[in-house]
Amino acid sequence: MSEEKKNNGPSENAEGLHEEVEEEVVNPTKNSVSRRQFLNYTLTGVGGFMGAAMVAPMLGFAVDPLLQAESGGDFISVMSVDDITETPQKKEFQVDQKDGWYETKVTRVAWIFRSGEDEILALSPVCTHLGCTVGWDSNPEYENEFFCPCHNGRYDEKGVNIPGTPPTAPLPAYETRVQDGTLFLSPRAQARGGA
Repeated sequence: MSEEKKNNGPSENAEGLHEEVEEEVVNPTKNSVSRRQFLNYTLTGVGGFMGAAMVAPMLGFAVDPLLQAESGGDFISVMSVDDITETPQKKEFQVDQKDGWYETKVTRVAWIFRSGEDEILALSPVCTHLGCTVGWDSNPEYENEFFCPCHNGRYDEKGVNIPGTPPTAPLPAYETRVQDGTLFLSPRAQARGGA
């Protein structure tokens, strides 16, 4: 019995545990990933994902105008060409306007008239001085002129600003197209050169 106790003493138990621990320890191989490598891979993946999440909206914002249809096909039918006279007529028309996610109808106004036999002008009523609304032949002192009542701005019969008055540029003009006897206007008026 004493020999059995000697064999089962503390040193023998320690050796047995030591052997068991050695068997449980996993030997690293070529395919194993260390803790440091795992953290590097994880942080790189998370950083890449966050970077992509930040860059994707910026790319979408930059590329979106390239993907949009040109405004050339957005012309709006306004009136019959037969109804256009040499005296400017005020015409209102609706334009679809998209602002972010909201789509609304906006009312635009144009002064439409014939300037010569073949030319049709469609002028915006927005004064180029401070944005007030001009009227045709609205001031008895200035007959056959576009007049802005805000600061006495004046434009001739073709919408060109009269020198010496507050406006420094002609009235903006809508692009016009005639198709099948109908006048079509662009959705926005464009600035013109002039006096």
